[in-house]
Amino acid sequence: MFADNLRQLLLENPLGQKRVLALDPGFRTGCKLVCLSAQGDLLYHTAIYPHPPVNKRSEAEAILLKALKDYQIEAIAIGNGTASRETETFVRSVISIQTSVFRSQKPGISVFVVSENGASVYSASKIAREEFPDEDVTVRGAVSIGRRLMDPLAELVKIDPKSIGVGQYQHDVDQTELKKSLDQTVESVVNYVGVDVNTASKHLLTYISGVGSTLAQNIVNYRAENGAFADRKALLKVPKLGAKTFEQCAGFLRIAGGTNPLDNTAVHPESYAIAAALQKAKMAGKEVRLEDYVTDEVGLPTLQDIWRELEKPSRDPREQIEEFRFSEQVHTIDDLQEGMTLPGIVTNISNFGAFVDMGIHKDGLIHVSQLRSRGVQLHEHVQVEVLSIDRERKRISLKLHKTT
Repeated sequence: MFADNLRQLLLENPLGQKRVLALDPGFRTGCKLVCLSAQGDLLYHTAIYPHPPVNKRSEAEAILLKALKDYQIEAIAIGNGTASRETETFVRSVISIQTSVFRSQKPGISVFVVSENGASVYSASKIAREEFPDEDVTVRGAVSIGRRLMDPLAELVKIDPKSIGVGQYQHDVDQTELKKSLDQTVESVVNYVGVDVNTASKHLLTYISGVGSTLAQNIVNYRAENGAFADRKALLKVPKLGAKTFEQCAGFLRIAGGTNPLDNTAVHPESYAIAAALQKAKMAGKEVRLEDYVTDEVGLPTLQDIWRELEKPSRDPREQIEEFRFSEQVHTIDDLQEGMTLPGIVTNISNFGAFVDMGIHKDGLIHVSQLRSRGVQLHEHVQVEVLSIDRERKRISLKLHKTT
């Protein structure tokens, strides 16, 4: 179950390369604000105090508006911890202000609530210190929230899987087996999705088949010294990346906008000739029978994989994330009533049911008997019906109404 949950988290839909403003919300300590480039680079950071007890709302509004305009922000990521709903309400009220800032930014700025699970672990880690040696943990945490929106997989691989929040009762199972299972899951997902070798961090590259920590660092160093890789063949110039390793890893490393379009697909270089033949036949309008291209070296399953890549080149197996909004009528458990139908986000899954965040700082539980004979996935957007509310013990019982 932990491995299944982790796989769902890592395959969560990405926003993609957009300019993002991220907020790590708080009351007394304020909201840490960072602006990131489309590549996830930190451009600007500050703190705003729109909530009690400081209550510098007007100042916070002005800072937010200026940042949105100066950095041409396309989306906003808000952490789902303390003061999340209050910060979301504040941000949406600012965006609704009809000023020239927003009239020039069509179709508008989307707002997303992002899971903070593990962000504090990352911000205090060696990896975070290497990435941002001159920034404190609050800035690093906000950057992690923004990057999670852009590409959850690339950011979550930097965190020990056990710290991401992959299920209940993690300490009740064999820890060695758990670590082995979760590490295998991470490696499997990274290789399934593939990574852009010109933007991937060292930590993401280490999970690619055939690439360890030393070779991942060599790739990053070579990229820094020589610029972006123009094609996959250039990988052979990386120190200690020989022909055997190239054979293992090349199909999982993508090069967008390079000299060969096939370098941005899952087609391995050793299959480029057969891929070119298939592409030529396809472009000529001929009926392509894959069986006719089977050889001793290339079987039908491989040909089918190549054909799928040619039909949808450069595809990401993940869908693009969709914007989500909690109910404006419900902010605390006292606002709930039995029979209400509300939007929510699945936050955790156990063998007895699924936990759902409805934006009230307390998750409700859909018992396994109320899941309508179908499962749900982590961070899935759902509609739930409130069955019962135990305000004294702060327990909320839900029924899956439908998925959105």
